[in-house]
Amino acid sequence: MYESAKIFSGTATRYLAEKIASHSGERLGEVSVSRFSDGEFQPSFEETVRGELVFIVQSTFPPSDNLFELLMMVDAAKRASAKRIVAVMPYFGFARQDRKDKPRVSIGAKLVANMLTAAGVDRIMTMDLHADQIQGFFEVPVDHLFASSIFLPHIKQMGLPNLLMAAPDTGGTKRASAYAKHLGVDMAICYKQRKVANQVDSMTVIGEVKGKDVVLIDDMVDTAGTLTKAADMMMDQGAASVRAVCSHAVLSGDACERLERSAIAELIVTDTIPISAEKMARTIKIKQLTVAELFGDVIKRVRSHESISNHFIIA
Repeated sequence: MYESAKIFSGTATRYLAEKIASHSGERLGEVSVSRFSDGEFQPSFEETVRGELVFIVQSTFPPSDNLFELLMMVDAAKRASAKRIVAVMPYFGFARQDRKDKPRVSIGAKLVANMLTAAGVDRIMTMDLHADQIQGFFEVPVDHLFASSIFLPHIKQMGLPNLLMAAPDTGGTKRASAYAKHLGVDMAICYKQRKVANQVDSMTVIGEVKGKDVVLIDDMVDTAGTLTKAADMMMDQGAASVRAVCSHAVLSGDACERLERSAIAELIVTDTIPISAEKMARTIKIKQLTVAELFGDVIKRVRSHESISNHFIIA
């Protein structure tokens, strides 16, 4: 059984939604966004969604308008009598706020989950959450895809003679270990300490990196402070080369300049977040792979009620 479905996109992720729709064998549906002089906006579906399985593609990177636009589109589809609504969120914003790490703070990821549920979403489709437990914040099914199905073949194709997987911090140990096990290589861990957010105070390397072609693996690269410091330390300890693989290219502040000055030979990312031409002009080290085929295939499988477990190469 192949369910009738339509794919729509929010403003921020149209570049990716067009490719996802193409890979899933559908055209991208028409949506308009009315904007008012005071900054308010109102999305509107320009075609019927009554009785349809509706996929809405939108990554929720800053500004928060992107999240709110997704919420309003879910609400609009629900009020237009859509049969089911799937929020396709290649990048799930606010995922770093998955717990109370100090008194009197919000658990932002849980709040986002509550808002999506309240808006009327029936299913979430996302990739490489900052914390796996965020899936449990939802009372609806969550398809948590892994960029490893894209990155692992690419790492193999690089043909690095002395490959070593590494985690830029202890939080990424599980991810680096899974990659290392799948590739049959050793791993190293960087242990970092922070006094304030987005600023590394000190860092040490656990593991033998001398003569190795190191690949650092992480779910996102934000300011690139941790990543570049880890890479520089690897080279100081005798690594032959250092590359980095990160699912989500946030690249805020001076991230591009840090990358260009660092020992990182190449940063491999996906297109879950758009990288502006201005950012690309600030460094030649970024290589971007697309997740469109992955999401397109999963959408087809959801429509036909098939298993998607073969996309979970590693956690």
